[in-house]
Amino acid sequence: MSFVIAYDLGTTGNKATLFSFDGKLIASDFYPYETFYPTSGWVEQDPEQWWNSVKITTRRLLEKSSVSGGDIKAISFSGQMMGIVPVDRNGQILRRSIIWADQRSVEEAKRLEEELGSKRVYSITGTRVTPTYAGPKIAWVKNNEPEIYKETYKFLFAKDYIIFKLTGEIGTDYSDASMSLIFDIKNKEWSDEILQVLDIDKDKLPKPTSSLEVVGNISPSVAEDIGLSKKTLVIRGAGDGAAATIGAGVFDTNEAYLYLGTSSWISTCSSEPFFDPKMRTFNFSHPLPDLYCPTGTMQTGGGSYQWIKDNLYKCEDKLSRFLNLDTYAILDDFLDNTKPTARGLIFLPYLLGERSPHWNPYAKGAFVGLTMIHKREDMLRAVLEGVTFNLKIILEVFENEGHFKFEKIRLIGGGANGRNWRQIIADIFNKTVVVPEYPTESTSIGAAIISLLGIKAVDIDQAKNLVKDVITVYPREKYHYEYEKMYDIFLKTYNSLLEIFNELDGIQKNLINI
Repeated sequence: MSFVIAYDLGTTGNKATLFSFDGKLIASDFYPYETFYPTSGWVEQDPEQWWNSVKITTRRLLEKSSVSGGDIKAISFSGQMMGIVPVDRNGQILRRSIIWADQRSVEEAKRLEEELGSKRVYSITGTRVTPTYAGPKIAWVKNNEPEIYKETYKFLFAKDYIIFKLTGEIGTDYSDASMSLIFDIKNKEWSDEILQVLDIDKDKLPKPTSSLEVVGNISPSVAEDIGLSKKTLVIRGAGDGAAATIGAGVFDTNEAYLYLGTSSWISTCSSEPFFDPKMRTFNFSHPLPDLYCPTGTMQTGGGSYQWIKDNLYKCEDKLSRFLNLDTYAILDDFLDNTKPTARGLIFLPYLLGERSPHWNPYAKGAFVGLTMIHKREDMLRAVLEGVTFNLKIILEVFENEGHFKFEKIRLIGGGANGRNWRQIIADIFNKTVVVPEYPTESTSIGAAIISLLGIKAVDIDQAKNLVKDVITVYPREKYHYEYEKMYDIFLKTYNSLLEIFNELDGIQKNLINI
């Protein structure tokens, strides 16, 4: 029997997952690595720990599944995006990776915005200017660590460093390149115009190719070390957001998915990038050639759910941990005793500022409408409704400005397991909601499907059928009508508090320094 392994190089660790050719999940294994915070706003990881994690999870995966390394026909990757790994001509790491969450390149991003302007950068890259992208980080290295920049042969992304360790080949894919802020997303090449402003040498960047590219075989010495065959093919793979799109079964413009994790986003695919006139959404390349992923990401989707769990349901959380139960399943039982609109309570889910649709770092969270009749379960429901209202704004950007027409929304991520949240989303969106068989494994499934497409074990139609829906939730018209009234109040509440947010931000920053 033949298998593929998908590696999901996340922020907290690497998950290796074994799939059969028919898309069945056979086994998985996870191994963590460290994150370093040298100073405020700086976030780094050691790529050698990524590599060690890949080796450990591979060996353990084969052991627990009793599958021979010779039966693994291909491997591929879903990797954390927007970080950089500088390596010399021998592939030696020159410094720890500056990962996606790092904010140190504020001045470099500011220079790009001042010299080219936000709209020009958006028109080239399909994304807004922020210091989190790889391009400003590379410029920061040149400006602040010139010796490291000079010695750097190539700046690699996370998955591409691991592929180099496996094969000795250097490169990247269009999806990772498209989230760098230095990539021309329509022409699929590094942007000379942006590179000139940031003073980055193009020859220090890897050549981008399709996510489906067969990079080569695993080198014999590495294959022996990790338990795979030297005949195992390595497929380039994609950034985690792009891999999730494939894993969510989104191959057409009438399909969209909603990821409910700590951050949450709505994404679809199209034959052209979608440039929102107000730049509320962004784009990256789809793993399939000639497709793009228009996306809108909010900061604290599931993060808002976690916040209220940690602060208003501490006893339940502690008890569930003691009894080895799922706290969120218990919270779902509390939600059973609530009604849509949370008895007129509004929650603004801006606990870490906001990206889509507002792009306002000063936005704050708020409960509005609290009265003596409200209980904590009403507040719990209001949190989920508030997150969904914000996601509805993103959905409307796509449908009203981009003229997308989604027949249904597929949910992935941990939040997809919440039966009440699924119904809230269906009612607020007024859309049919579906959940696939493995909602928390979508990035891994995406990487596995990329493997199968790369070695031509399946075609596109067969790949679509590998994502199987097991839950369907229909909207309820009477509740949608009530939610529409609350949605209008939600929008007014945010706009009416903008000045307050700015004033509070200054006060909160001063308190931190006291």
